Amino acid sequence: MKRVVQNLRSGKLSLADIPAPVAQKGQVIIANTSSVISAGTEKAAMELAQKSLLGKARERPDQVRRVLEKVRNEGFFNTLRAVQARLDEPLSMGYSSAGTVLAAGAGVEGLRPGDRVASNGPHAEVVAVPRNLCARVPDGLPLEKAAFGVLGAIALQGIRLASPQLGETVYVIGLGLIGQLTVALLRANGVRVLATDLSPARCELARRMGADLAGTEMTALAVEDLTRGVGADSVLITAATDSNGPIEEAVRAVRKKGRIVLVGVAGLHLDRRPFFFKECEFVVSCSYGPGRYDPVYEERGNDYPLPYVRWTEQRNISAVLDMMATGRLDVLPLITHRFPVERALEAYELIESGREPFLAVLLQYARGEAEKKRSIKEVPVSQRSGRIGFGCLGAGNFARTVLLPLAGKNARLEPVVLCSAGGLSAGHAAERLGFPSVTSNEEEVLANPEVDAVFVLTRHDQHGRQVEKALSAGKSVFVEKPLCLSVEELARIEDALEATGGLLMAGFNRRFSPAARMVKEFFSGVSDPLTISVRFNAGAIPPEHWTQDEEIGGGRIVGEACHAIDLATYLAGSVPVRVFADCVGGPAAPEITSDQAFLTVRHANGSLSSVAYLAGGDRAFPKERIEVFGAGRTAVIDDFRSVTLVAGGKTTEKVFASQDKGHAAGLEAFVAALSGGTSPISWEELRSVTLAGILAVQSLREGCAFEIPA
Repeated sequence: MKRVVQNLRSGKLSLADIPAPVAQKGQVIIANTSSVISAGTEKAAMELAQKSLLGKARERPDQVRRVLEKVRNEGFFNTLRAVQARLDEPLSMGYSSAGTVLAAGAGVEGLRPGDRVASNGPHAEVVAVPRNLCARVPDGLPLEKAAFGVLGAIALQGIRLASPQLGETVYVIGLGLIGQLTVALLRANGVRVLATDLSPARCELARRMGADLAGTEMTALAVEDLTRGVGADSVLITAATDSNGPIEEAVRAVRKKGRIVLVGVAGLHLDRRPFFFKECEFVVSCSYGPGRYDPVYEERGNDYPLPYVRWTEQRNISAVLDMMATGRLDVLPLITHRFPVERALEAYELIESGREPFLAVLLQYARGEAEKKRSIKEVPVSQRSGRIGFGCLGAGNFARTVLLPLAGKNARLEPVVLCSAGGLSAGHAAERLGFPSVTSNEEEVLANPEVDAVFVLTRHDQHGRQVEKALSAGKSVFVEKPLCLSVEELARIEDALEATGGLLMAGFNRRFSPAARMVKEFFSGVSDPLTISVRFNAGAIPPEHWTQDEEIGGGRIVGEACHAIDLATYLAGSVPVRVFADCVGGPAAPEITSDQAFLTVRHANGSLSSVAYLAGGDRAFPKERIEVFGAGRTAVIDDFRSVTLVAGGKTTEKVFASQDKGHAAGLEAFVAALSGGTSPISWEELRSVTLAGILAVQSLREGCAFEIPA
């Protein structure tokens, strides 16, 4: 299917041909009929992408800080590869569309195939959209008009923040697409609307949309005259500029104790004095309403209770659609151009060049064509040549930047098919990584007779199910950590292993690092139990991040501290048999406490390991430090950059040329096992390490230690 995407490095737009997405939990699959190009927002994104690296850095200093932090922790070349991969990622364009539901994922209520909906889906023939970002289109409302639903919600949210009252005067600065919708919605709200723009034609259109007065000469002084010296009760800035001009004009025009709402973009180098004397409110509107950028609402589908949050982003979209359906909001005068999606690049060229006046530019999609789209796409690459064929589930950042490039360099592996649920990331990566086909349907990977091994590189909540299915399909499996999130999933994986005798390995890469192997060799002749300390300076992440959700990411102990448990297991040479965990608490404790915890693990041979998983520190400090003591010997691994060995009063230090956490060696070990051998990590180790992580979380809850059954 066709989808408009942008290259972040060059800013170049293209009409990508990618697999249609499949319905995931909480998602709705929609065949678009129309989508609206938001010229201001999308042109700004194009201009940013077209800037040099220095220009991008000046625009996003927050990203520069993250890059510098990554350089300190992971080294220059690792960071460079990550940045280059990020810049090569395709970015979907568009966020206001309407179409017909093709399918609904698990957990979606109230929508079924055939329903007409508006959504924030991008410019694509078929889109996958979370349930809370879809709103049903009223009967009789054409989908062409409904495609304005999200854009209208942006305007409506700005108005809600301004809180206009009947009889008040509202001044609108900037009469682009959002500005025109704002004017029309304000008029429907029963207030007096004054508006201005640099374009006389847009001022004329604003009068048609409902403005009482609109013109290029509608300055703050004119607003004051028209309000008998009072000023506007509210000012809505819907312009898009780097200049401070709109803010300065707004504060001159607003009455004392009035309200200024920034819906668009403007310079924010504010002069305090006029705000001080007028005591006016200044608010920046966040897109289309409460819930925006909240993953709990948008991604996990948890709605806010209506009595407490009357207008969420979804309810704002529905309100706009209802106003269109009743005739109180007419968007047809805003449409200046229509293009079939096949000519989407012409539409963007029109916007970028400005060779003729435009406002709302619509992309249109052939009805019925979307249903014919396959979930798999063939990519012209060289044919398979007798090597070990592999398919991959998941094409996220780790897959594209770390594991798959390593697999591509392995002469014994042959890429067969790459899968991602949305299709876009897999479609972009397929040619670069050498996959002859790309799909959004995991069954295409599992059923492919040329696939001997499956790499499971999806989100954590998918691992257990996909590993079980891949083993049952007769495939060997490499799964990125964690192996699974629950005891029940672990039991099903064990059953599948016993039934098939398959090969399974998890991505516990630290044990394959040169540093870990050096320490393992150092203690190879020691029979005494060891004491092992593994410290992760994990860094804080927001509570709403998906990895913090126990149902999706498993939490950070199951999702990442498992690396430390496995490394300790490898160094001790013995599986965990008991685990106890405790974390920070008290009245000043953060919302999430489980990522500031200590785990004590006893191993079957009497060794004892302590895992400190600490999210409360500074990321600039090295991330991982491992100390091992036993039989009069000491070994220290410092962030996988150096190893210090001490025995008999003699100290030996090894400094590596670059940080190596064992990804390449771990993959090589898996490939060697594919050619005939056992898994590089035994099932006993995989099982006990996984159980130790799951039971550590249980220990945090119940305050007691747990035995890990053999």
